[in-house]
Amino acid sequence: MLSFQIRKMGTIAEGLLPSSLASYRANFVSWSSVPDLLTHRVFPGKSRRPRAGVSPSLPPQQAGSQLGLGSRPDSSTGRPSAQRGSAGPSRAPSADGGTGPVGRPAGRRLAGRGPTRAPGAEQRRPGAARPRPAGRRALPARVNHRPRRPPALPLQRAGSWPRPCRAPHSTAAETLARSLGGSAGAAPTMAGIAAKLAKDREAAEGLGSHERAVKYLNQDYAELRDQCLEAGALFQDPSFPALPSSLGFKELGPYSGKTRGIEWKRPTEICDNPQFIIGGATRTDICQGALGDCWLLAAIASLTLNEEVLARVVPLDQSFQENYAGIFRFQFWQYGEWVEVVVDDRLPTKDGELLFVHSAEGSEFWSALLEKAYAKINGCYEALSGGATTEGFEDFTGGIAEWYELRKAPPNLFKIIQKALQKGSLLGCSIDITSAADSEAVTFQKLVKGHAYSVTGAEEVESRGSLQKLIRIRNPWGEVEWTGQWNDNCPNWNTVDPEVRESLTRRHEDGEFWMSFSDFLRHYSRLEICNLTPDTLTSDSYKKWKLTKMDGNWRRGSTAGGCRNYPNTFWMNPQYLIKLEEEDEDQEDGESGCTFLVGLIQKHRRRQRKMGEDMHTIGFGIYEVPEELTGQTNIHLSKNFFLTHRARERSDTFINLREVLNRFKLPPGEYILVPSTFEPNKDGDFCIRVFSEKKADYQVVDDEIEADLEENDASEDDIDDGFRRLFAQLAGEDAEISAFELQTILRRVLAKRQDIKSDGFSIETCKIMVDMLDSDGSGKLGLKEFYILWTKIQKYQKIYREIDVDRSGTMNSYEMRKALEEAGFKLPCQLHQVIVARFADDQLIIDFDNFVRCLVRLETLFRIFKQLDPENTGTIELDLISWLCFSVL
Repeated sequence: MLSFQIRKMGTIAEGLLPSSLASYRANFVSWSSVPDLLTHRVFPGKSRRPRAGVSPSLPPQQAGSQLGLGSRPDSSTGRPSAQRGSAGPSRAPSADGGTGPVGRPAGRRLAGRGPTRAPGAEQRRPGAARPRPAGRRALPARVNHRPRRPPALPLQRAGSWPRPCRAPHSTAAETLARSLGGSAGAAPTMAGIAAKLAKDREAAEGLGSHERAVKYLNQDYAELRDQCLEAGALFQDPSFPALPSSLGFKELGPYSGKTRGIEWKRPTEICDNPQFIIGGATRTDICQGALGDCWLLAAIASLTLNEEVLARVVPLDQSFQENYAGIFRFQFWQYGEWVEVVVDDRLPTKDGELLFVHSAEGSEFWSALLEKAYAKINGCYEALSGGATTEGFEDFTGGIAEWYELRKAPPNLFKIIQKALQKGSLLGCSIDITSAADSEAVTFQKLVKGHAYSVTGAEEVESRGSLQKLIRIRNPWGEVEWTGQWNDNCPNWNTVDPEVRESLTRRHEDGEFWMSFSDFLRHYSRLEICNLTPDTLTSDSYKKWKLTKMDGNWRRGSTAGGCRNYPNTFWMNPQYLIKLEEEDEDQEDGESGCTFLVGLIQKHRRRQRKMGEDMHTIGFGIYEVPEELTGQTNIHLSKNFFLTHRARERSDTFINLREVLNRFKLPPGEYILVPSTFEPNKDGDFCIRVFSEKKADYQVVDDEIEADLEENDASEDDIDDGFRRLFAQLAGEDAEISAFELQTILRRVLAKRQDIKSDGFSIETCKIMVDMLDSDGSGKLGLKEFYILWTKIQKYQKIYREIDVDRSGTMNSYEMRKALEEAGFKLPCQLHQVIVARFADDQLIIDFDNFVRCLVRLETLFRIFKQLDPENTGTIELDLISWLCFSVL
């Protein structure tokens, strides 16, 4: 609920709003907040007569020297010196409350290399109590309008050679698609905020599910295919053209020797009888080419082990024969929604052979086209170099992937495997190789090194009076089975109950076999578990995970606070409240508690590689809410809390991978999750997913919107004779001060101050100050109005000086948050992001002019909102004309 406190509340000036505003109701816009009006003003401009009793005298140029902001003596100064950069801590506290040097990541991970871990981040320790965050539900804002159909696509008739059928390439459509995609680092804009609201509404209606996948770049597969068939043309994709730009930007860039001689060819030009899939998808369909994306190919290979999941990603109703139009489609999970990507079938070749992924068959192309679609959604082929297999797992399943080094297996791993199988998770294991010669080498007990196996079962059986833990493993080759203990023909099965033995064993060579769990840990190197979302599993026999998803962003200067090594800014990171209420039914390690997985994913970073960006170094901390703060949802935890409370849990490390994931078990209660980049001021978008055994509630922790405003009124007795005479000198013959006159007066006053670096007030700031207090719509200020304004400016100046603790004469964006609170405004993080984007320069400095402009606009907006919402419901309705009045003026 919006909270307003206007001391000595008086009537808001009638000139602020159109008199007929209250009567408008049709085609309305529902407002829940005010950030988008930060750039609007209402400034009618009519003149009026001089006021009685006020005689003009000195011109403003001479009278300005008689005014003072504060108590410092006047002194002539030139232009202010260079502004300082944003302040940052030089020493950082560790998680245990001590101090230590600020750590830095070792460097950006290059393509194909391992991830970089950040040294110096907080140490993992159980934590003490902590204040409880504030989470607040954002009020809805919606705009009703009719959707528009995309324009018809231009087609080209087929001639002697297939000619392209081009998709729409509307600039507006692309801009909207990119806005919906969440361009990393983009400052908040009205268009972006509107697009986000529209996207949230569509998601609530089911868009983004597998059945209603988002059409990437608004390209509709069925429409494009049908139009190409009707025109007798083959599809050419203008959004991912057969040009060097689609290959890469550096190693595969247009000037790289590696791209010389590359030709883009369709499968019909590569072989005589191309096929989409031959005899079902198998791992032999995936052979690596000249691109360092083995992580992706391993994920694709695992995908072939589950036909149901494969069919979600690779629709099987596609071919080079029936309804062939040179267009194919694939679906990928992208940060909480399924996205359908279409591509043409022109593939990069060199010397007549496919350059990247190809099939051992030579005439099968589903894997090559899948790789092309994945390259398209990530910007180019080169963007796929270097990564983790779990990233591919997640984009193909929508699940959350974790992995274990079996030589460091946790003691409860067998129970974790059993529960994962009960929940329908995909499990894979492999044996590491030490050299290229080891690749797919067969051990003496018939295990294949460097080969992907799937785990399909985990059971405990009674044998010789004791329980034996067994693991069932499948070799996708369908042969070459384990010959050690508990293989199909092992005598150990004779010691097991016949009914149990019959239900577990199969007496033929199908590639599936049992082995003891101890042998599994001894012979295999790695286990990967992809925990699937509830919507992926169609069978009711699985015990499904409960999924919670949260989206957010880091914005430099407002919500990108860095890790706990930066105590002055860490508290400004987004904060999320997680409520764990029910303990697990089955406590696998004998300890009661709530099991949950937390995955922090940074969005769209591969796309940024073309612009010289790469993955941020990311991590998160989990803090327990102390008892005295539980149940509160409107307090963004402050700097002091994090200086005195340790993290209860945290990510194992800060690392520059797309996702950081950890499994935790905590007692029921309320916890605050704080995601962050390692260093502050790193722009980025992210999503957090929490997979829990039992349902977990969550809420964004943020301050409620509050404004403590004073009445814009003054008694005649408050204005002393000296100020009256001064006003008469400044106002001139009409006994009023215009915005231009106000600018001249304030510029002269500020020029004499050394404690505030400023070039004076801009005319825009002066106009909005006049607008705020101009009660009769004249566009000028009378005596009382000028007195009120002067009192406000003195207050603003006092706050600005007090917040500027280093006496630099300026304020950085992080100090701005405290300054707004001192001025009476409590605002959520979203609005702080907008304020920094509007009023800070590229060094995150907010000068006095922009500081005053921000406060004046906020006050004006709160007063307008309060006038239109007398019941304090937190929502107002505007018709189109009124909306345009506020937006345009």
